[in-house]
Amino acid sequence: MAAASKRRLKTQVIKHLVELVEEHAEGVQVLTDLKESAERKLNELISTIAEKQRTKKWTEDFIKKLEQEICELKKRSSEVEQLSRSEDHLHLLQSFQSLNILLPAPTKDWTKASVPPASYEGTVRRAETQLVETLRKMMKKKKKQKVKLKRVQKCAVDVTLDPDTAHPNLILSDDGKQVNDTDVRKDLPDNPERFSDCSVLAKQSFSSGRFYFEVQVKGKTAWNIGVVRESIDRKGGILLRPEDGSWTLYMMNRNDYAAIDDHLVLLSLKSRPQKVGVFVDYVNSLVSFYDVEAAALIYSFTGCSFKEKLFPYFSPCLNDDGKNSAPLIITPVGVN
Repeated sequence: MAAASKRRLKTQVIKHLVELVEEHAEGVQVLTDLKESAERKLNELISTIAEKQRTKKWTEDFIKKLEQEICELKKRSSEVEQLSRSEDHLHLLQSFQSLNILLPAPTKDWTKASVPPASYEGTVRRAETQLVETLRKMMKKKKKQKVKLKRVQKCAVDVTLDPDTAHPNLILSDDGKQVNDTDVRKDLPDNPERFSDCSVLAKQSFSSGRFYFEVQVKGKTAWNIGVVRESIDRKGGILLRPEDGSWTLYMMNRNDYAAIDDHLVLLSLKSRPQKVGVFVDYVNSLVSFYDVEAAALIYSFTGCSFKEKLFPYFSPCLNDDGKNSAPLIITPVGVN
């Protein structure tokens, strides 16, 4: 019962820690990692309690056998004492022979016996300490990630969509901050700048320094965002890969993420980004993507060969009978 009470108590402590994290920790990632850590520590605690129960049973059996032997020895000692008072020597000899009192009692040599060490001692406290330490490390990591994101957010630029580059099926907002696909083709001139697939560029271009922008992708089942060279092929089958002048991040099928680098890189993300930050360091040939709410790096292209002007690139992807009708939204940096 005591072991069960301790188990319930420690379970409550762990649940309380999780509740505190849910109230105060920022980001789904921290909560997910903490729950996984708590589950591991709880399983360790359960194993420890089971080990304690096994040790307790061994000890109880050990004591029981000792008590039986002591009882037997006491019984023989009493019989010998009674017989020793007898003055009938013949009867005394006959009693010894019939009772085998002179033979040693069937006792076991307990001199080398020992109780297994109580390895469970301190495990509960260690589990609590490790859990708190795990939480501290996660919060420290989260803080570092936020500091790093804030650093690149200082390179924020104002970006608006260029209607002259937009595919005829795309609808752009009046302020040039939103784009979505309607599956309805507008009658627009097929100028050289216009994409023949579901894409649009920003009006702004960059050929030096660093720049950063954020895009809300909430509610979408597919999207593609990043940066491309000015000379990117905009007609026919467009290949979005570094060697052709593009560095982009994909989301497909609601929760499949990928980047096309030297090869297709499938990404395993613990949380689904609602807002993506795009950071470009032209001098150091770097393009990085961030999950803004989690303050986590999603993927980085390194050693990029830019050579010319870069334009922010956006593709809301096909409408998919309304399933992917939500727009891509260029949002002010630092505003959730």
